Amino acid sequence: MLEKLTRVEKRFEEVNALLCSSDVASDIEKYTSLMKELKQLTPVVEKFRELKRAEETRDEALLLLEGNEADGEFKEMLREELDEAKKQIVTLTQELKVLLLPKDPNDDRNVIVEIRGGAGGEESALFAYDLFRMYSMYAESKGFRIEVMNLNETELGGIKEISFMINGEGAYSRFKFESGVHRVQRVPETESGGRIHTSTVTVAVLPEAQEVEFELDPADLVFEVYRASGAGGQKVNKTSSAVRVIHVPTGTVVECQVERSQYQNKDRAVELLRSRLYNEECRKQQEAIDGERRSQVGTGDRSERIRTYNFPQGRVTDHRIGLTLYKLDSILNGDLDEVIDALITADTAKKMENSGDGEA
Repeated sequence: MLEKLTRVEKRFEEVNALLCSSDVASDIEKYTSLMKELKQLTPVVEKFRELKRAEETRDEALLLLEGNEADGEFKEMLREELDEAKKQIVTLTQELKVLLLPKDPNDDRNVIVEIRGGAGGEESALFAYDLFRMYSMYAESKGFRIEVMNLNETELGGIKEISFMINGEGAYSRFKFESGVHRVQRVPETESGGRIHTSTVTVAVLPEAQEVEFELDPADLVFEVYRASGAGGQKVNKTSSAVRVIHVPTGTVVECQVERSQYQNKDRAVELLRSRLYNEECRKQQEAIDGERRSQVGTGDRSERIRTYNFPQGRVTDHRIGLTLYKLDSILNGDLDEVIDALITADTAKKMENSGDGEA
């Protein structure tokens, strides 16, 4: 690990020097790339330098204690300093092991979230709306911005399906574990007998694909236009502004009808299609690379039941990590940090285990 950290520190100094050169300052693309790299290197280097300072303190204290130059009160102070330095070294070493783990290249990206009602009819659609509201409030608390790309509502205020973009640095890192089946257990308002119903909603989380990373061949795309549908009344668009795009090689279909302009809907549909295809390509590559080394947190497959929201007990249970919290109302109001932090911690622990306890 020491050799790896030394290389990181050397690269950190090289990047700093390059950023001060006139050649880089006049090249916006190069400057932006180096600034991004510097941002990634900085926390590792700062922690590494803390570790070196702690090791120097430990060595100095040991030297003075072994030299019999200290007496009484001074010796006791040195022992305390030595103990504190040893504790710091253990803590900092562990933190550095985590920082050196391979980073998900998508973590800093914007994210596209797709929510669809599953089993349970109208009750499922109503819960899909609850999840959209929950994610919207959480995104707002993090300073992210929401853009709805496609929306299909029901007459009772539920959501059959919705696709929306979450814009903000690090958005994918906070939302990527939300993919899967979300199950709700509650008494529907239309249930006169007070019986608890179980419904499901599927969530897919896609990192936004950049055009340069996944290019679409226009010859592979078929566009169809139609009138936007909705819950009725004024929500129905009377012009053919909605767009459906079909990717012929894969059969992937994307629709967008939230904008009044056909051209805007077309652009959004293509953006969503690119991210879906990019996500599928990443999934195939990941399966080919790590095969059996699956994350303990889960595959993120939409067929996997990941969480249950139990209204009678006010309980939320994440089945992947065995986490149960009795704060349903708070979570549905966007207080998701405790759940997401626990998922990230579990995923990090599994990665460390797979990497041989983080050894370089």
